[in-house]
Amino acid sequence: MGNCIPVSPEVLRNETFVDLLDLLGNFTINEDYLTDYTASEPCHNTYCPFFQCAAPAFLASTCVAAALATGVLLVALAKCPHAWPRHRALVAQLVAATGLFAAVLPAVAAGIGQGWRLGAGACKLTQLLWHCSIFAQGLLVASGCCGSVWSRWDPRSQRLATSIWVWALLLAVPAALASGTVAAPEVSCIRRNVEVLSPAYLLHLASCLCIFLLLPAALLVATLVRRGQGAGWGLGAGASWLFFVLWLPYSVGLAVDFLLHAELLQRTCDIFERFDYALGLCEALGVLHCCLGPPVLLAAGLCRRKVGSAGGF
Repeated sequence: MGNCIPVSPEVLRNETFVDLLDLLGNFTINEDYLTDYTASEPCHNTYCPFFQCAAPAFLASTCVAAALATGVLLVALAKCPHAWPRHRALVAQLVAATGLFAAVLPAVAAGIGQGWRLGAGACKLTQLLWHCSIFAQGLLVASGCCGSVWSRWDPRSQRLATSIWVWALLLAVPAALASGTVAAPEVSCIRRNVEVLSPAYLLHLASCLCIFLLLPAALLVATLVRRGQGAGWGLGAGASWLFFVLWLPYSVGLAVDFLLHAELLQRTCDIFERFDYALGLCEALGVLHCCLGPPVLLAAGLCRRKVGSAGGF
């Protein structure tokens, strides 16, 4: 998550502005590097100290809520399998991806609050699992909206599940390559310790935009076409869209982040300071998917069972 340490040599050499956007990787406190934007009024970063205090508690509480919600959904899946008559396998895959994401949160929370003590390799592995889980969820949601392949757990659906997880892992590799540890007041695991134009970061940015922005846009067009033909997705499909709704703002924020770093948008101290909070809140919104998704899927399945709807997931 965020990065409070500037990593762009161009920014460090240019003393005519402050590149506070790099504060959006992992969350550490470092204000000594702040330079004057106007040569008289310094840029003061208030986001990093705030997140240094707020992030561990937020991530820990989110992890606990996600564990409880996922456990309840698993019990319901075992006790009431007919609530998802056509997509039990898909729900199980989503539970696995959500659980993997939640399992990473304690390490991230501890690293933010007490400094990263697990080494650079563990930092890269954490980022790999973090992004693999959310990319897998995006692909699973998309596959559930586009056909009846999940109606049975047969060789066809098994091959699809394997393909989705392999693709998610491959898409997460650039995130791991672009991450690493840095020495601030204490060692920190940051999301981006490379140039914004580095191949690893560009591939990571492209993966995020494809999964969180382009994929839901394509699904939305398909939805409109299906509705024009008198077809619908069903209650469960609408519930699964919650994932894209929560992560879409973050993908837009990443795009703006890149444009600012590439100097394609005008940047000032005020823009960077405000954008710190905006992007941080967008990522926090996305993180909430792991505790909000399972209850919504559970409610959709139980509601479908109650009303006896014949709609799909």
